[in-house]
Amino acid sequence: MNVMGIDIGTTSISMVLIDEKTRILTASKTIEHQSFLEGTDSGEGCSKERVQDPERIWRLVRKGMEELTDAYGLPSGIGLTGQMHGMLYVDGGGNAVSPLYTWQDGSGDRPLKGGRSSVRLLSEKVGTVFAGYGLATHFYLQNTGKIPREAKKMTTVSDYIAMKLCGYTEPVIGVDMAASWGCFDLQKKEFLYEALEAAGVDISYLPQVRKDHFIAGRTRDGIPVTGSVGDNQASVFGSVSSLSDTVLLNVGTGSQISFTSEEYVACQGSIELRPCTRDCYLLVGASLCGGRAYAMLEQFYREITGNREEPYYQKMLEQARAFVEEYGIDAVWDVRTTFSGTRNNPGEKGSIAGISGENFRPGAMTAGVILGILKELYEQYEVMCRLTGKKAKHLAGSGNGIRQNSLMRQLAEEMFGMKMEIPDCKEEAACGAALCALEQLPRGMAV
Repeated sequence: MNVMGIDIGTTSISMVLIDEKTRILTASKTIEHQSFLEGTDSGEGCSKERVQDPERIWRLVRKGMEELTDAYGLPSGIGLTGQMHGMLYVDGGGNAVSPLYTWQDGSGDRPLKGGRSSVRLLSEKVGTVFAGYGLATHFYLQNTGKIPREAKKMTTVSDYIAMKLCGYTEPVIGVDMAASWGCFDLQKKEFLYEALEAAGVDISYLPQVRKDHFIAGRTRDGIPVTGSVGDNQASVFGSVSSLSDTVLLNVGTGSQISFTSEEYVACQGSIELRPCTRDCYLLVGASLCGGRAYAMLEQFYREITGNREEPYYQKMLEQARAFVEEYGIDAVWDVRTTFSGTRNNPGEKGSIAGISGENFRPGAMTAGVILGILKELYEQYEVMCRLTGKKAKHLAGSGNGIRQNSLMRQLAEEMFGMKMEIPDCKEEAACGAALCALEQLPRGMAV
């Protein structure tokens, strides 16, 4: 039989079937969910709402599952993962009564009464939190009277899908997702409840947190469904064969670098410590722009050429590779790809330097953007090495930015000094969710 993995991403839903015995991909399906809703803008740039329609996402998940099961039969289990940090509210019947506030949402940076934002207030009084994190968004909505009257609890979008699949009405979330909301004690594996209450946060909306991976319930057909794991953790599970000594680069809409630590380490700045398995934590560095910087450049080129319809990616790659081969990597533009700011400084802007008459070429700019994406990740990797006292022996890559850009892979290998391994399954997070579900099945951990 097969086990199913479902990944609720920022722009798409990925579904896979993995053979239980061979752990080889049986089938896959990707759906562009196009669920973004019109958000409000406070006029402060980075503070724009980024919200989605959870009911549309659920309808598309249900439709995709029906198509896969019609073709391959019912799976033995279903694993879930999805975009971290974001949140939505449900009522007492387990129905969504708000949009999904995604990880890109800027509400947490909006000034509240008194001039300080929810991010600033919670960071000062409770613990680490950034714009887009569930508790920062919740505190903003609470202070502005925007929590729906019918709302009873908060949950993540992938855990909401688990609720709909299993028919239960009160959300339960795993430690991966809970920690992604911020203000979380990783050692105790629980929210900083007392500090949150002291800061004025209404914690009654927080769901029950399970401290390990778990089976959330069963479908009408009796299929066990796991509680959602974070998409970052799932991507690692689906991409890395040796957790302890592999560094993973993921370049998609955003970009991330992940490296495990067997010990709890205190992190500051742009590096976060996240739950991973019973035996290790995950050090994560995230870029807010990442692969989107490359997509922005492609749109820039299309606007210049007047070609608004045909993709320009292949031409970009050809020009960048030709420039590097002729002039060398040291001749490319020096591009800082922080176009969406950073976790520590949302107002930070990107920059371009190192331009001369000799390298004033589109290939130099494109290669510079690729190198800028990688440099931001490598700088974070160096911090991880100092924190853990170890270096990686293997380099893995995932995400469409890595898979579809051979020059990015080449430059990453040169920068990190290791050959890059690319997993066979393109839907890494969905595969990781399926593998995680497979690990739960023999234990019989039914609710």
